[in-house]
Amino acid sequence: MNAEELKKIQNPLKEKYRNDAAAALITLQAEGKIGEGISCKVETGKAMVEAGLHPATGGTGMLACSGDMLLEALVACAGVTMRAVATAIGFNMLDGTIRAEGDLDFRGTLGVDKVAKVGFKNIRLLFQIDTPEDQDRVATLLRLTERYCVVYQTLISATEVDTEVSVNSAAPTK
Repeated sequence: MNAEELKKIQNPLKEKYRNDAAAALITLQAEGKIGEGISCKVETGKAMVEAGLHPATGGTGMLACSGDMLLEALVACAGVTMRAVATAIGFNMLDGTIRAEGDLDFRGTLGVDKVAKVGFKNIRLLFQIDTPEDQDRVATLLRLTERYCVVYQTLISATEVDTEVSVNSAAPTK
């Protein structure tokens, strides 16, 4: 796809959203089913993924780790965004690789240390691209990728998450 084809697809959407802001508000959803043992089956839209405990918390390593899935979502979003931005600005990208790394202190997750953070202490998003473009253009590509990557922006903005639980009544166990 080139910049002209991308604009042809996106321009009517941009115009629609300029004229009707409510049309741009879309609710994405993910759903999982609590599985056997300590697992959760998540429908990704393309396949079913079964997530479980990381080996550092007692898992076997045979199921997907939700921390890995978070990093994979960041890599996927950043990669798609970078390619879309490159296409839109006519950036000559020959090839590229994106890697996300995150550091976890499992003492927090396991409740061993009440001060240890539960979750990633930090995440590194690493891009390696092959391009003849100059450093200013590379800096622009990165800046725009960071600006428009949904997962990146969600992570750095500490988006509010509301939780709710509903209980289906069941006969009490004796």
